[in-house]
Amino acid sequence: MARFDVYANPEKSEHAHTPFVLDVQNDHLSGVETRIVIPLRDAKMHGARLERVHPTFSVAGRKVVLDTPTMATFPRNWLHTPVASLQPQQALVQDALDALFGAY
Repeated sequence: MARFDVYANPEKSEHAHTPFVLDVQNDHLSGVETRIVIPLRDAKMHGARLERVHPTFSVAGRKVVLDTPTMATFPRNWLHTPVASLQPQQALVQDALDALFGAY
């Protein structure tokens, strides 16, 4: 597991509106049984956005919105093989986290 890896949402019933989750947890905490993830929601189904807090990305051919305020933890074993990585866009993800937590 690596920070900024994208996984299929383990909650299959949510795939229509939230197909993926993004792992944002520090790589040095690999021994922790949970991972902090942010939902990647289908852009067509996502409502109002705050540009800085809700950046958009393309993952597996789908336009998705990073729903930063709704981050959660999942058991590490729920996340299987990554389908993509947002490592090249880490600055946008970090900016969204900074906007949410107040680091400007």
